[in-house]
Amino acid sequence: MELLYILEINGKQEYLNMNSIIKTEDLSVFYGKKRALNNVSMEILPNQITALIGPSGCGKSTFLRVFNRMNDFIEICSVEGNVYLNNENIYNKKVEVEELRKKVGMVFQKPNPFPKSIFNNVAYGLEIQGINDKEFIKNRVIESLKQSYLWDEVKNDLLESALSLSGGQQQRLCIARAIAVQPSIILMDEPTSALDPISTAKIEELIISLKKNYTIIIVTHNMQQASRISDKTAYFYMGDLIEYNSTEKIFRNPEKESTENYITGRFG
Repeated sequence: MELLYILEINGKQEYLNMNSIIKTEDLSVFYGKKRALNNVSMEILPNQITALIGPSGCGKSTFLRVFNRMNDFIEICSVEGNVYLNNENIYNKKVEVEELRKKVGMVFQKPNPFPKSIFNNVAYGLEIQGINDKEFIKNRVIESLKQSYLWDEVKNDLLESALSLSGGQQQRLCIARAIAVQPSIILMDEPTSALDPISTAKIEELIISLKKNYTIIIVTHNMQQASRISDKTAYFYMGDLIEYNSTEKIFRNPEKESTENYITGRFG
């Protein structure tokens, strides 16, 4: 599907025709009778970082979990509208959810390494897919740790417990675990909120480097983080998508007054 993408640079708008990797049409999500998202329609481009911002309870994490159908685990959750990944409606009954989740990796707010070795943490996703080629697994583990900027710190300790790593290292390990299976999309739900500033800076540098190979969608409460690392930003409020544009446009010259109020800290 073609998307006329407007990129604003130094006050000038550049128009590019690009294919979106993700598209939602009139997406609404309910928890029982409570509506969490209201008719959200938007498109996300490949190999970009899209930040989802807004106050707590605005629907941004619900929106994030739509793309790997994590909301399916909530019995009272229901979805209306369409969600496309590479032109395929992922809520079609014929879609195999486990196959979908191979394409859409997830990194959570709190690092959640398994009580296994560093090596086995990264290899886990490959093994549960039935891959038995030990040389292939070894190479994927090494490459994933290198991509996650962790290899130099752990290359001599691969058989040590992942739980012995620092919080920032554990989060980078979780990112390595996510990319080992080579998804096309990585979802990140406030991946640095539990980390110190130095670890946060490393994760941000890592996220920027990963967009060469992956499409990244990140939920963040940190406005400075969103402005530093994202290409596009979507502002949610009370389940509505209020504004979605280039990050430069959102932070320098938002169209909606409510967006400006949130960005400048007047509320939220």
